[in-house]
Amino acid sequence: MTDTDTSSNASDDAMLSVLEDDRDGPVQNELKSIIRGLNEDEQIDLVALAWLGRGDGDLADWDDLRAEAARAHNKRTAEYLLGMPTLGDDLEEALAQFGHSAEEFEQPLRRGPPCRTAITKIFL
Repeated sequence: MTDTDTSSNASDDAMLSVLEDDRDGPVQNELKSIIRGLNEDEQIDLVALAWLGRGDGDLADWDDLRAEAARAHNKRTAEYLLGMPTLGDDLEEALAQFGHSAEEFEQPLRRGPPCRTAITKIFL
């Protein structure tokens, strides 16, 4: 969604311009950086979580989902995940199945290496 009114600014348009569907935009680049900064096991867990939340299985299938995610793992994990139109909802649903909520993992935005606590906290 793009606000075509050139006199608009981010605070007036409810920050819509920040969320534009732009494959090379700052939000996409930040998310790619965070996902790429995860180690291989964390990327596999994230893909398995997305699949779980999408309905590809349930908690009883977790080991199978994770094994399939490990088998399919490659260097395009970030692009794959960001190509899922319902990724946020899928991850939120998966967290709910584990008895967690997204709010538990929200942290203020910061610069620097990605924080791995959100993913690892689920599995400890």
